Amino acid sequence: MTNSYSNNPYISTHHESGNYETIDAIISPMGPLNILSKIEVSKLLDASQSGLYNLFRSCSLAVLNCGNYLDDGKELLERYSDFSISIIQEERGIKLDVRGAPASAFVDGKMIKGISEHLFTVLRDVIYASDELRGNAKFNLSTSEGITDAVFHMLRNAGLLQPGRDPNLVVCWGGHSISRGEYDYTKEVGYALGLRGMDICTGCGPGAMKGPMKGATIGHAKQRISGGRYVGITEPGIIAAEAPNPIVNQLTIMPDIEKRLEAFVRTGHGIVIFPGGAGTAEEILYILGILLHPDNRDIPFPLIFTGPASAADYFDHIHQFIGDTIGADAQNRYKIIINDPETVAREMLKGIKTVREFRKKTDDAYYFNWQLKISPDFQQPFAPTHINMRNLELHKNQESHLLAANLRRAFSGIVAGNVKDEGIRAIEEHGHFELHGDASIMQPVDALLTSFAEQSRMKLPGRHYKPCYRIIK
Repeated sequence: MTNSYSNNPYISTHHESGNYETIDAIISPMGPLNILSKIEVSKLLDASQSGLYNLFRSCSLAVLNCGNYLDDGKELLERYSDFSISIIQEERGIKLDVRGAPASAFVDGKMIKGISEHLFTVLRDVIYASDELRGNAKFNLSTSEGITDAVFHMLRNAGLLQPGRDPNLVVCWGGHSISRGEYDYTKEVGYALGLRGMDICTGCGPGAMKGPMKGATIGHAKQRISGGRYVGITEPGIIAAEAPNPIVNQLTIMPDIEKRLEAFVRTGHGIVIFPGGAGTAEEILYILGILLHPDNRDIPFPLIFTGPASAADYFDHIHQFIGDTIGADAQNRYKIIINDPETVAREMLKGIKTVREFRKKTDDAYYFNWQLKISPDFQQPFAPTHINMRNLELHKNQESHLLAANLRRAFSGIVAGNVKDEGIRAIEEHGHFELHGDASIMQPVDALLTSFAEQSRMKLPGRHYKPCYRIIK
């Protein structure tokens, strides 16, 4: 064996239906993940519909497809329909046998090191979520406290919680489908953050998730900062649209979108939001809904919306939408900074210093925000079925943070219909999702989604967008 790769020959083949070049290979782990129990292996070897295999296979394929121009989970699985991955268990540990893997994951017949690390991260997190979280009496996933405890344990198992470090982790949200100018701007902001010693956490995909990391690497290099953290947090349903970019050096795959979002706000010390589409709107509604909860009123949490000059109209639409739906109080929880990366970084640094002082004063951990109150409405997994989407309570006769929770679910369903394999198939079988609600809510929702579609924010540039929803006022 050479390095961490098998010395078996790598066989180049071609996908029979799409002429996509693929490679077969046997891969060894680079880290400590080389021991699995017989029960764990048997679960992953179970290729039946009831086993973990399908989840393991789809997430692994998304990781191996890193860097390719695709944001459609259904299309990815169909493009590489012959792809398979299995575990070889030996006395000295385990290996992964991949067949029909995208050739772009290899250089001169050897898998790219970062992709190999991400591949074994998939194995680690799928196993942990199955064995430790589901059906374990230790975690009561029907309670808010139990869900938060589960999120904590998953992040700890992934090595993302690091005591002894001062707060410096900036979460960056934004779309995978953005213009070149917007992408370059995200790099400038990341660079300004990196020069000030801040690390980056994103949804780990392309676009506004890759740019800040890329900029921060240069900022860290200039400041001779070693060990910079580029944290990626994803979940199985979205990973095909946002496959981990190569810069991510700490990756975790949470079991669902709600635990993914909670992981962001529990570990991050501030959030920067760049332009995006329905997924970014979902994230905005999530964080604002949490900050609007009465118990969180005095908890500092810097939140900045930013973009280049060309994105000024975009944030005008976002700001108007927030005011029209969840109100002026929500508008007061963030700052909008246009075309000024330096000011963004300085404001974030100042905000994180306030976070540090507050955590120190209240004796809260720097690495996990235990004090933040998250309502069960933001924690319980939402299945975007046609019935559930139709029955969402989209009216103003409720507290603003609960309306934000229901609007978040609406946008989450649209994301599923746009890019997730199961969502796309549901739309093909049953037609559009229908969103019902008061005209005072549905009008702004319709206007915002229409603007996203007109600005090509719903799909990657050059790919036709066909709406998966219908607004009923």
